[in-house]
Amino acid sequence: MKSFVEVPANSDFPIQNLPYGVFSTCDNPTHRIGVAIGEHILDLSAVDESVWAGIDSSLPAAFKQPVLNYFMSMGRSVWSAVRKTLQQDLLAEGSQEKVSSFLIPQSTAKMHMPAKIGDYTDFYSSIHHATNVGIMFRGKENALMPNWTHIPVGYHGRASSVVVSGTPLHRPKGQKKPEDGPPTYGPCRLMDFELETAFFVGKGNDLGDSVNVNDTGDHIFGMVLMNDWSARDIQKWEYVPLGPFLGKNFGTTISPWVVTMEAMEQFIVPNMEMKNPILDYLTMNKDYNFDLNLAVSIKGENQSEYNQVGTSNFKYMYWTIAQQLAHHTANGCNSQPGDLYGSGTISGPEQGEYGSMLELSWKGTRTVKVGDEERKFIKDGDSVLISGFCERDGVRIGFGACEGTILPSK
Repeated sequence: MKSFVEVPANSDFPIQNLPYGVFSTCDNPTHRIGVAIGEHILDLSAVDESVWAGIDSSLPAAFKQPVLNYFMSMGRSVWSAVRKTLQQDLLAEGSQEKVSSFLIPQSTAKMHMPAKIGDYTDFYSSIHHATNVGIMFRGKENALMPNWTHIPVGYHGRASSVVVSGTPLHRPKGQKKPEDGPPTYGPCRLMDFELETAFFVGKGNDLGDSVNVNDTGDHIFGMVLMNDWSARDIQKWEYVPLGPFLGKNFGTTISPWVVTMEAMEQFIVPNMEMKNPILDYLTMNKDYNFDLNLAVSIKGENQSEYNQVGTSNFKYMYWTIAQQLAHHTANGCNSQPGDLYGSGTISGPEQGEYGSMLELSWKGTRTVKVGDEERKFIKDGDSVLISGFCERDGVRIGFGACEGTILPSK
């Protein structure tokens, strides 16, 4: 496929990608839906309604919404038909007259949250990350908890504090417990990032129903990059017995462009081998893991450029996103369009592939080079950038930036 829109080499957004996002411009502050192509955005709210004739009569209304939830609820057959129309009729070579007036330079647009997030769950599904953390706090013999290889472990996060890339966050305050003495209250001292991805729910399931692990096509709309910011000292004191709370809920950053699962399917790789037999409702009859290259970089307040501190790959996920959704709904829990499910920190087997400062600094026992500076954890003024792309057979698709800056506590 080739588009009439010029797509620079190594762009995240060739015609094989076409991720969805919500944007506004200075001359039109209305939040509206678009797809990224090269360095432009195609404004779907402005495209003539006749283009969608024969797909679904609700599409014009869906594309005039300020968030993607309505479109997400329409299911894979509609998503696929829209994608085909975009690639063959609107953005294909020779179609310039149809849509050129609806193309907006990304440099002139402001990106917003792609969906209204009703609920947010974060999983803990990278075996290398879980093993590293377990070794640090429980020792090598008890690194993984007994349930970890049997169920996708997760916790319910705070949807209201999920923010789009570029939104600064203040260093959180909370209770901490020094080794000697009573608890204290104040700003977090051990601020961390977590290199993650997340997926948005498409069609939901009714209360009491569950989603089949091998039939998630209508239920998983697409993926974003995610940084699950973590206050490690607050988290350490509070997490027993019910898990993360104030150490996590102060902010989570996601990238603004949602890459559809149809775009991701050409990068499927084998699922990780299960270490223990799993129950039937989690047993998959197909591969649904992805060769998604990930990287994280840090830029200090007085530095002019980002410095890469680690890389990883989504293929290191032990539990697939289909298994995550199947387990989340196995008890009849209902999901809704726009719900966000985080992967958990994605770490690889080698030290340079760790997805958090907790691991890179090994609980603060070693330093991490950030250009001409060193870090053990994140300082005030530091910006963290997560990036990701897939590449195979000459096709490269990316996710854009997932970026955030830590400001001093209020």
